Amino acid sequence: MSEEKKTIYSGMQATGNLTLGNYLGALKNWVNLHQDYNCLFGIMDLHSLTVRQDPAAFKKHARSLYALYVAAGLSPEENIIYYQSHVPAHAELGWILDCFTYMGELNRMTQFKDKSAKHADNINAGLYTYPALMAADILLYQADLVPVGADQKQHLELCRDVAQRFNSIYGDVFTIPDGYFGKTSAKVMSLQEPEKKMSKSDENLNATILLTDDKDTVIRKFKRAVTDSEANIAYRDEQPGIKNLINIYSAVTEKTPEEVVKEFEGKGYGDFKMAVGEAVASELAPLQERYNDILKNKDYLDQMIRTNDEKAAILANKTLRKVHKKVGLTDRVYYPFPPKKEEPKEEVPAADDGAYVQMSLTATKIKDKDTITVKENKKRK
Repeated sequence: MSEEKKTIYSGMQATGNLTLGNYLGALKNWVNLHQDYNCLFGIMDLHSLTVRQDPAAFKKHARSLYALYVAAGLSPEENIIYYQSHVPAHAELGWILDCFTYMGELNRMTQFKDKSAKHADNINAGLYTYPALMAADILLYQADLVPVGADQKQHLELCRDVAQRFNSIYGDVFTIPDGYFGKTSAKVMSLQEPEKKMSKSDENLNATILLTDDKDTVIRKFKRAVTDSEANIAYRDEQPGIKNLINIYSAVTEKTPEEVVKEFEGKGYGDFKMAVGEAVASELAPLQERYNDILKNKDYLDQMIRTNDEKAAILANKTLRKVHKKVGLTDRVYYPFPPKKEEPKEEVPAADDGAYVQMSLTATKIKDKDTITVKENKKRK
């Protein structure tokens, strides 16, 4: 990573399929950030555990999300794209930051209240301390900037507060992150309830366009999109359904809302819905082709995951070692990731009594020194 560039950190949870809202609101805008920033994009599978998951489907969705990141244009060579759960430092720093986060701060988190209402049968401690783990995600990589939506601003403020609290006690350990507000993103709303954001967890399948929906499905969903009875294509809050369709068409064609209104002046809602569906299907087609190719190439996908996990772990462990030292935890002989392959076992002749020692050598890189762990298994002839 370049020391001359600032670092941006972001990620998405590994639940369900990504929607058109995820793509236009975030993923599409991430693609070229590496030109100006060091970029890390996580697949936040630990956060996903605050809601009960079907293990097989969860694993499939997590792998699918990685492939979608790459298919959307995020280069695994230019960015670090990795799994949160593959870097143990996240959970470890999350616990340490729990000890520097006050309950009063967590009690004020509106997202905890909202999610508790939706999952009243599973109000767990992980959901409550979620912001501390999110702070660990960001602070591990000394991120300067974090792209945030309106629902995450409160969490970023808590992250900043905890980092400043830690730094005030132990010195400048963490970079204090700021919100990143780049190019204005399209705010994509539900096709059935245009007052609500499009959500991958929506039970109404017609409300959401998934990135993996085929052309016929995309067009069918747009045909069923809720509009109004005014029969007038205008960009105004009083017509939320039409305004949402204009925003979507504008985002995929790179036209302004005013240009879209002029293009469809005098035309009916049916023609407009069809045009939006066609435009979205055309936008998604090349992404879907790349996505399917990536999933078929298991070796390539596995290698990308392995390489990027290791890159992330090296950066994370650098910060974690500093935190350990500051809070007074005992020195660790080695950090567990990335794992090193064991060297072939070597039989070494022993002393005069005819015994021999079987030795297994494992080398782990720590800073600029190699630590050798030697396991001995004495055997007698």
